[in-house]
Amino acid sequence: MSFGIRGFLSPAIRYIFANQNIDESNLLEVRLRINQPVMMLYTHGEYILSNNTDSEYIVRAEDIRATLDLVSNYSLYAYEQEIKQGYITVKGGHRVGFTGQVVMEDGRIKTVKHISFLNIRVAHEVKGCGLKLLPYVIDKGRVLSSLIVSPPGCGKTTLLRDVVRLLSTGTTYLKGVNVGVVDERSELAACHMGVPQNELGLRTDVLDACPKSEGMLMLLRSMSPKVIAVDEIGSREDVEAISYVINSGCSIFATIHGASVDDIRTRPVLRKLVEERVFERYIVLDDKNGVGNIVNIFDERGNELYMPLLSVAN
Repeated sequence: MSFGIRGFLSPAIRYIFANQNIDESNLLEVRLRINQPVMMLYTHGEYILSNNTDSEYIVRAEDIRATLDLVSNYSLYAYEQEIKQGYITVKGGHRVGFTGQVVMEDGRIKTVKHISFLNIRVAHEVKGCGLKLLPYVIDKGRVLSSLIVSPPGCGKTTLLRDVVRLLSTGTTYLKGVNVGVVDERSELAACHMGVPQNELGLRTDVLDACPKSEGMLMLLRSMSPKVIAVDEIGSREDVEAISYVINSGCSIFATIHGASVDDIRTRPVLRKLVEERVFERYIVLDDKNGVGNIVNIFDERGNELYMPLLSVAN
């Protein structure tokens, strides 16, 4: 398994994995659902884990408990804030999501108990996948504010992560610049105990587990970034913060769930971004030719800039 994922599985499941031919490079998720078989999601489809007798291995309550113990280093209570968010980021940048019975207090989630469903999302870095994008998002030594539009699971976070690394470290297109990352869901930097598990470049500062709207303003005030990167914008507060950041002379590189620019325009909260031409570039992805396939690149006026064969490696 990829960088330590096997070490977070219960002993019984770990034993089966050790005797299977696991395609680690294309593994995206491992799902454990109580009283159901172990499901593994690859870039090319799903696979059900079988034991040596070719029968499906059924996840037991002790598998869930053992996996949670290993994920939390036997101190689940120490992850109170993460539990409220529904996931824990582990060493290597992998994210373990979980669901169960939600406990509410004063109208807010206090904790989750009786956890019975786990989703281990395997972190992947695809270094260099953002290189072909750079000529379209850099102009006269300036990073153009850009929005990556993509349905779920089409590689937008992977692409954004590598663009951050390239802008921060520097390339032939642009010398390295200070980049601030607001990593609300700990997916870009994948910080573990405050240390990024993914490589984001020499000049990158990370605000981990911080709300995007607040984090953008904090970075602007404290770290003097040339570019701020955020994953999955969508709220009114996000839109207001983005407008403030851009009006302050800082560029934004962001992602959003959507099938097209027109899809974004239909949402009242986000329509303002398109109509006021806040973003200078729109990069639209799908997975028809593999995860991270670039369908189109538009400028702020809707002119198509896409070049044939421009795509992101899986």
